Amino acid sequence: MRKLAVVVLAAGQSTRMRSKLVKVLHPIAGRPMIEYVLDAVESLEAGKAYLVVGKDAEQVRSALGDRVIYVEQGQQLGTGHALLQARPLLEGQAETVLSIYGDNPLIAASTLRRLVQVHEETNATVTLLTVLSEESLGFGRIVRDSNRRINAIVEEVMTSPEERQIRELNAGVYCLSDRWLWPHLAGLPLGPKGEYFLTDLVEAASREGETIASLAVEDISEVLGINNRVHLAQAERVVRERVRHEMMLSGVTLMDPATIYVDSTVKIGPDTVIYPNCYILGETTIGSDCSIGPNCQIVDSELGNGCRIVASVVEEATLAEAVHVGPFAHLRPGSRLAAGVHVGNFAEVKMSTLGPGTKVHHVSYLGDAKVGADVNIGAGTVTCNFDGERKHPTVIEDGAFIGSDTMLVAPVRVGRRARTGAGSVVTRDIPEGKTAYGVPARVREK
Repeated sequence: MRKLAVVVLAAGQSTRMRSKLVKVLHPIAGRPMIEYVLDAVESLEAGKAYLVVGKDAEQVRSALGDRVIYVEQGQQLGTGHALLQARPLLEGQAETVLSIYGDNPLIAASTLRRLVQVHEETNATVTLLTVLSEESLGFGRIVRDSNRRINAIVEEVMTSPEERQIRELNAGVYCLSDRWLWPHLAGLPLGPKGEYFLTDLVEAASREGETIASLAVEDISEVLGINNRVHLAQAERVVRERVRHEMMLSGVTLMDPATIYVDSTVKIGPDTVIYPNCYILGETTIGSDCSIGPNCQIVDSELGNGCRIVASVVEEATLAEAVHVGPFAHLRPGSRLAAGVHVGNFAEVKMSTLGPGTKVHHVSYLGDAKVGADVNIGAGTVTCNFDGERKHPTVIEDGAFIGSDTMLVAPVRVGRRARTGAGSVVTRDIPEGKTAYGVPARVREK
């Protein structure tokens, strides 16, 4: 028998979220909220968590894969009934069962470790997490006797006027003795709304003289559950503040932290400076000594050291060292920029590779292109890559010079050190070292 098993309750119907997406999959700072809970409980090294899921189980399975052991609750009959569904898999397998809600993404791993420690040190039957708050938060009240022993948890809707004044609230996280839990869980009374509640276990333990311990969490934000979009926004603010805090401690400069939005999945190297009004999202990695912003959006991209991005959008792109983008540029998915590339004002790149030192100047578009090293792309250049049915490639080899307002009608190749005159419409390949101009462009000997 192992010491600890963890059950995460995530079978709620998410009615107040008013969404077709399961509540625990709603994202916070770029990740589903359930992943934050799983991160915290996995730090306890209790093996895979048991996740109780409801009628939308397939959504959760698709998101989490085999990270957890799934337990299905066919009918939503309350929290006590939800935990009871894990009995066939868990009874007798661990000394202690930790129960936590899947919509509690702000809980700290250190808090859970302390709760387990208190449970073990006091040899308690039930140990619960509480919080002291002047606001009710909609939580149940912890009722104690004159000796400060816990007698019961009273749900807020069922409190008397005196009980409503109690400031110690139930946070909904419990450590429970396996030997005592399962028989008593099966015998819970049916509530007024036809549901079985975990909170009734506390009164049962008190009535039987069992030891009930508690741990008061210091940071109230840790126990804020998510029941609607307002709560979701509150959690988003807390997580993003934590992300920014850790990022600054790791050596990243945030010029105005409150105006900078960074997902928890983002990695940024030291001595990088982020200016105001930037959104850095998804699986983005940014190297050291970069300058980002102001007014940038970077999504699922990789930036090397020493890059400079100004007032631009970068999506699913890869940038090597010392790349300069913007202002007002757009790198779309599949863009790969080598070291020293410069993409200037109002330029757009999509599904293209740009070689070292290449420059794409103002108001240009490169799509489905392979561009060599040290190529000059003049202002207004467009790769005409789509014929209405299919996309076609453009190849521009090393050292080529593309004059302003050149139209490159793909498929087409421009050879090494070849040149196009301003305003050319290139419909045929240009050999190495040759110059073409005109409409349509023709190769000239001089």
